[in-house]
Amino acid sequence: MLPTALPSFSRKKMSTVDTAWLRMDSEGNQMMIVGVAMLGAPISKDGLKEALTTRFLAFSRFRSRVVTDLGGAWWQEQAVDLDEHVVHTALALPADGGSNKAALQLLVGRLSQQPLARHLPLWQMHLVDRVVGADGKVGQALIVRIHHCIADGVALVGVFMSMFGAHPDAQPHALPAAAVAAAERNPWQQILQPITAASVKAIELSSALWLKSFAMWADLPHLGERLGQLGQAAAQLTQDAVKLTAMASDSPTRLKGKPNGRKHVAWSEPLPLAEVKAVGQAYGCSINDVLMASVAGALRAYLRAKGDAVAPDCALRVMVPVNLRKESGLQKLGNAFGLVPLVLPVGIEDPVARLREVRRRMDQLKGGYTALVAMSVLGVLGATPKQLQSEIQNYFARKATAVMSNVPGPQTPLYLAGSRLEQVMFWVPQSGDIGVGVSILSYNGGVQFGIVTDDALARDPERIIERFAPEFEKLLLLALMDQA
Repeated sequence: MLPTALPSFSRKKMSTVDTAWLRMDSEGNQMMIVGVAMLGAPISKDGLKEALTTRFLAFSRFRSRVVTDLGGAWWQEQAVDLDEHVVHTALALPADGGSNKAALQLLVGRLSQQPLARHLPLWQMHLVDRVVGADGKVGQALIVRIHHCIADGVALVGVFMSMFGAHPDAQPHALPAAAVAAAERNPWQQILQPITAASVKAIELSSALWLKSFAMWADLPHLGERLGQLGQAAAQLTQDAVKLTAMASDSPTRLKGKPNGRKHVAWSEPLPLAEVKAVGQAYGCSINDVLMASVAGALRAYLRAKGDAVAPDCALRVMVPVNLRKESGLQKLGNAFGLVPLVLPVGIEDPVARLREVRRRMDQLKGGYTALVAMSVLGVLGATPKQLQSEIQNYFARKATAVMSNVPGPQTPLYLAGSRLEQVMFWVPQSGDIGVGVSILSYNGGVQFGIVTDDALARDPERIIERFAPEFEKLLLLALMDQA
């Protein structure tokens, strides 16, 4: 037993944005960020607990349970017993001597649907022994589950990576008190700094103003018109708000529907990040453009393999989290991001034409206030009755097929208790009736795709994952042929 005793327990009010995520749990979707870290050599449970004590527990949110009352939601600190948060388990070794990745994916899927204990701080880790990779080597996996109300994916990946060191003999050390204090400040104090004060005043994005105008949410078809009344100087904001709230539904496919809460998870082997960069340079596109086009191609190939007709105008909308934090070397907890809708041109057969169309659509989204509008909406929803939040949340969810995240990780190898971090993957949760989540994460010169699907929509996410690499390789081959 390794409890962390605190001399006094503080109680802090939860922001409305974080409250919105707290209340999004449903039977179909748990609002957890789920991660898997593959370790080259086993570490002990005590070694993991030491890293958690110095890094995770430095942040009060990992020491606090959530309590609610008529005044809202609160972070209530308490003594933490890490044995209640760290589970040590093992997989069965395959009889044929092959990989047991499928068994690990099954475990991750099962944990993705299990709620976290509400009487404890909302996080848990499973240290899994006897994980056999495709190369036959026996390693270890660390499965991480953290509720989204604690922080968003960018913040949590940063905090998680901070447990690791750049050398095998690196020891975890406590974060400076000033760094912890800065990380726990309200993220709203940071996210608007990149925008000029005059713009903020013109845009009038305060929660109070949104709440005073909240009656407009009762009439969603006329929401854009009402937003236009919030300030003539906010023309761009109004335009983006209209686009966000007046989105047409994307193409109906087998990947849209009512989730039942049973999850299936799969992830790819890493692709060389240098090759992704080379393809982007060859076509004048960003790395994100190339990756998103590969996702669109994989989804198209999967649907066709299922025998579904994919019309040339078939388009699947994915909600992409956009980080709104100011650049900083400090990890900041809380949720400071907005969701931007990207429509993937799944119907385009030609890989290069598909890539160029993705680039065009990505360019259209840049420079606007869509992400800021989306985050402001979350802030408002967290201050409204839960039933109304659910209705508005489901309205937006019906317009999309998936949530997609792209998180950059360190590009040098990391170590924990002497064990090298070989691979890492995180998934963000899906809200409402969205039943597909796609994640892209780069680490140590590689980039990996991961996917989580709901049982009601797709029980074989590995059939989607196995198509990402071939779709990228098509672009790589065509780029090489163009340069020949």
